[in-house]
Amino acid sequence: MELWHNPRCSKSRAAKAILDERQVAYVERRYLEDPPQRADLDRVLTALHKEPWEITRMTETTAASLALADEPRDRERWIGVLVENPVLIERPILIADDGRAVVGRPPERILDLL
Repeated sequence: MELWHNPRCSKSRAAKAILDERQVAYVERRYLEDPPQRADLDRVLTALHKEPWEITRMTETTAASLALADEPRDRERWIGVLVENPVLIERPILIADDGRAVVGRPPERILDLL
């Protein structure tokens, strides 16, 4: 399993704590320091059954400065925006080894993959 994690986020820390409490083996990916490439993000979006705008943190100042609320819903364009601005990616995201994934909002949602 891989956890896309931001240690400054309380929801992300809570998801990590759930995994640790249950002694689940996972790789922690601090995606702000190690941002996903296009292929990574496309794969995760497919596993989530979501489009990039559905996992975009629209309340971030970066989203406002990029005028994302008015951006046409073009998957490739939005993937590029998230790759260039990983702070906009909703967190945490847990990706199972079998290819399933879930956004941990609320953090207990990660239990769906365990």
